[in-house]
Amino acid sequence: MGIRVDIDVMLARRKMAVGELAERIGITPANLAVLKNGRAKAVRFSTLEALCRELECQPGDLLIFETDQD
Repeated sequence: MGIRVDIDVMLARRKMAVGELAERIGITPANLAVLKNGRAKAVRFSTLEALCRELECQPGDLLIFETDQD
C-alpha cells in the first residue's frame, strides 16, 4: 500500500474543519482532500511542515506506512 497521510485524526483532535486547515496552510481544500483521501503521489516538505505547525504535531503523527498485509 505504501505511505498514507492520516489527517482526519489530527483534525478531530484539534476540532478543526478541512477548509480552515487548508486556508491556514495555504492550499486549496481540493488539494488537501487529495492528501486526506490517499490519492496524493507526493507531498512537499513545506506542506508537511505547515500541516505539522497548524496541527501541532510531528510528521510521524500524520504519515503511516502500510504494507499489503496491513
